[in-house]
Amino acid sequence: MRRAGYIPRLLILGLSGPLIALNLWILSQVFRYFEHLITVLALAAILAFLLNYCVRSLERFPLSRTQAVTIVLLVTLTLLIVLGVTLVPILTNQLTQLLDNLPNLLETSSQNLDRLYAWGKARRLPLDLQEFTNQLSNRIETYTETLASQALGLALGTLTGLLNVILVVVLAFYMLLYGEQMWLGIVNLLPPHIGLPLSESLRLNFQKFFISQLLLGLFMFAMLTPVFLALKAPFALLFALLIGASQLIPIIGAAMGIGLVTLLIMLQDFWLAVQVAIAAVFLQQIKDNLLAPKLMSDFIGLNPLWIFITLLIGAQMAGLLGVIVAVPIAGTIKGTLEAIRRQRQPPVVTTEVISLNTPPPSPPPKRRIPD
Repeated sequence: MRRAGYIPRLLILGLSGPLIALNLWILSQVFRYFEHLITVLALAAILAFLLNYCVRSLERFPLSRTQAVTIVLLVTLTLLIVLGVTLVPILTNQLTQLLDNLPNLLETSSQNLDRLYAWGKARRLPLDLQEFTNQLSNRIETYTETLASQALGLALGTLTGLLNVILVVVLAFYMLLYGEQMWLGIVNLLPPHIGLPLSESLRLNFQKFFISQLLLGLFMFAMLTPVFLALKAPFALLFALLIGASQLIPIIGAAMGIGLVTLLIMLQDFWLAVQVAIAAVFLQQIKDNLLAPKLMSDFIGLNPLWIFITLLIGAQMAGLLGVIVAVPIAGTIKGTLEAIRRQRQPPVVTTEVISLNTPPPSPPPKRRIPD
C-alpha cells in the first residue's frame, strides 16, 4: 500500500519537468518578440525600485508623494545631466579610441606570438602557435573591413540609447507615482496566502540586491580609477567602469570583468596587465570579504551552484537583462515558497501539565525586623 502511494508522486514529478521546460521556452519566445518593450519596462522598474528609498525618506517630512517623487526625479535628472556632460564624453572618447586601436593591438599581439614561437623553436620547445597566429591575423583583417561599416550604426545606436534613457526615466517617474496602486491591483487578483508573501519578497530581493550591487560596483569603480591612472594603464576610466559594472552579475561577473580588462591590456603590455590584474583582484578580495557580507547579509540564501544555474537560464532566456535579474527573481521565488510553507505549518502550542495532587509551593519565610 505504501509503495503504491509513490506512483502518483513520481507521475507528478515526471510531468512537471516537461511542463516547466515548455513554460520557460514560451517565456523566452515572448521575450524575443517583445524584447525592446520588456527591456525598457524592466530598467524603469529597477530604477523605480532604487529611487523609492529616497521617495520614502522624503515622505517623512511634510511632503506629499507627488512632491517627493518630483524632487527625487529632478535630482536624478540633474545627476544624469552632470554625468552626461563630464563623464560620458570621456568614456565615449576612450571607447572610440579602443575600437580604433584594437586592430593595432591585435597586430602587436600577433607579432609577440611570432617572437614567442621563434624563441621556443630556437630552444626546441613544443610551442606550436602558428595556427593561432593565422586565426588572429584573419580576425584582424575581418575586423578592419567591418569597422568602417559599423560607424553609422554606432552613431544611430547612440541616439537610440539616449531616447531609451529618457523613456526609462519618464516611465520610472510614473511607476513611482502610480506603480504601487497597479501592483496592489495585481496582488489582489492572487490568493492572500500567495500575493502578500510574493509582494514582500519581491520588494526585499530587488531593492536590496540592486542597491547592494550598485554600491559594490561604485566602490570598485572609485578605487580602481586612481589605481589604473597611477599604473598608467590605457583607457583607465573605461576599464574601471567595466569592472565596476560587472559587479551587477553575482559570482562570475567580477571574474569576467577583470579577465576581459587583463586580456585587453595584455595585447599591448604583458607586465602592465599582470599589475592591473593583481590590483583588481586585491580590491575584489576586500570587497568580497569586508563590504559584501555587510551589504548582502545572505538575503537571498541560494546555494552558489543554484545561482550559477539561474544565471545560465537567465542568459539563455533574455540575454544580459536575464543575467541581471535572474538572481533577485530566484530569491523572490524562494522567499515566497518559504513564506507559504511557514503559513501552512500548524502552530506549536506548549502546554504545562499541573498535577492536582501536588501541593502549592509554600511562600517564602518572612524576615523578622528587630525592634
